[in-house]
Amino acid sequence: MIINKSDIINQINQKIESLTISDIDYSVKKVISYISRSLYTGKRIEIRGFGTFSLHHYNSRTARNPKTGEHVALEKRSNVHFKPSKELRTRVDNKN
Repeated sequence: MIINKSDIINQINQKIESLTISDIDYSVKKVISYISRSLYTGKRIEIRGFGTFSLHHYNSRTARNPKTGEHVALEKRSNVHFKPSKELRTRVDNKN
């Protein structure tokens, strides 16, 4: 299942009719922006009951292209890592 911001906004709007679409849109964008900015500055984000977003750092190294055997230089990089909380893992396992 693929879900985008507008899907999230519409689902929240269906459940909480007292909020306007523009308020929900603003809130969702602010949350995503906050998470992005925090990760950019190297901070770890923990959402209790959901999970933790953090960066995994990889040093530069020399790799090998499996097709050609040619050595390739890989630059230092960081990837976003998500670790689900125990509560989320339990929900997924139990399909609740």
